Amino acid sequence: MTKKYTATVLGATGLVGRALVNQLCQDDRYEKITCLVRAPLTQAHYFDPMKKMEPLVIDFDYLQDYQGYFTVDHVYCCLGTTLKQAGSKKAFRRVDFEFVHVAAQLARAQRAGSFVWISSINANAKSNSFYLRVKGELENAILTMPQLKNAAAVRPPLLDGQRADYRVGESFALRALSLLGPLMLGPLAKYRPVRPQQVALQMIKLQVF
Repeated sequence: MTKKYTATVLGATGLVGRALVNQLCQDDRYEKITCLVRAPLTQAHYFDPMKKMEPLVIDFDYLQDYQGYFTVDHVYCCLGTTLKQAGSKKAFRRVDFEFVHVAAQLARAQRAGSFVWISSINANAKSNSFYLRVKGELENAILTMPQLKNAAAVRPPLLDGQRADYRVGESFALRALSLLGPLMLGPLAKYRPVRPQQVALQMIKLQVF
């Protein structure tokens, strides 16, 4: 009998998280996908014909109270915010570093089969950019965590997708990069904007089946 897999997804309402959950729901290898979210999901955004998805609204400040949901084959972490949304560097770090780091610790404690999360292209703990520095520090913290099985990060460039919140700077950058795209060859090709579905697919490919 072919093994069926279970997964827990954190951040299922974002661009990548939504694309990921839709792909998992239609992946025959999975039988159950638990979504830990801050607010109820909009069912119209998800296609779940086999009723695999089980959303659970939680308080991420108390993520450790939900450790039982990390006893799964695969943990996917799509949590992330922006400095503007967070309101301060401290609040940004709380989401993009602390919540993800706690999730990795819970995956380790509950012996999840693997842990995959979203980082960023050019993530570097020594970067002058606060955003990239936090991402790099998180990579260092998770990838050196002892006894955490099969940890891997995806490092996407700018995402090309319809967000619920309008981001002026991101919108301008996307327009500029769409014009420059054909000229971005060789080493520059990795900076071309990608669709959320591409990132989600890469996350699935990094899991261990």
